[in-house]
Amino acid sequence: MTIAVRTRPSLRFRGRSFLALVLAPVVPMRDWLEDLDEVAKGSPGFFANRAIILDVSALKPSKSELKFLLAALKMRDIRIIGLEGAAPQVLDADMPAPVNGGRSAADIDVPDLDAMPIPVASSPEPAANSTLLIEGSLRSGQSILHTDGDVTILGSVASGAEVVAGGSIHIYGALRGRAIAGCTGNSRARIFCRKFEAELIAVDGLYKTADDLGPKYRGQPIQVNLDGDAIILKLLD
Repeated sequence: MTIAVRTRPSLRFRGRSFLALVLAPVVPMRDWLEDLDEVAKGSPGFFANRAIILDVSALKPSKSELKFLLAALKMRDIRIIGLEGAAPQVLDADMPAPVNGGRSAADIDVPDLDAMPIPVASSPEPAANSTLLIEGSLRSGQSILHTDGDVTILGSVASGAEVVAGGSIHIYGALRGRAIAGCTGNSRARIFCRKFEAELIAVDGLYKTADDLGPKYRGQPIQVNLDGDAIILKLLD
């Protein structure tokens, strides 16, 4: 008798947390959409490549109103991955799935539309695995997204600001906002800063918030990297 030997690995389920931006529209809807357009105009790329949840609990929309809202967001290239607060009777099969139970994180401030542009070193068209150099600091509400390589910031990242990189992130000043490295699946990406006061750090989809980090490394020069499925913080020499 021949006994079959199982060679495939056992099915494995893994948990992983991702940070989502929540949009919570209010009435009058036309004014809210105009404000949204101003944010997108003042900070191009602010909504790009973000996981976005639409919270309509304050609106209590009818089915037709919800369809209009989703269409208006789609026209603005804002991709909604889930709906929160919508009544079951207004949901259709082609709408984003209902979600609930998310844990609140720090607010993401609306960019300062009167702020000066972020100073970026002039360079030719970026090549693959290029480094984006920011000659200054990021103020609250400002967001940098660079999926093609590393980001180097010669100043600081203020509370409410965010830098997202496909590679590593190098901050010569203080990190008080959010730093998200390896956003395209690079588990070898790292985060470096001279003064660590972060609201959130993430590498390859794994993240820790300020509540998770505790006071041990606060105010210190640190580097952040992954070790398997764990985020590791180390003091810089």
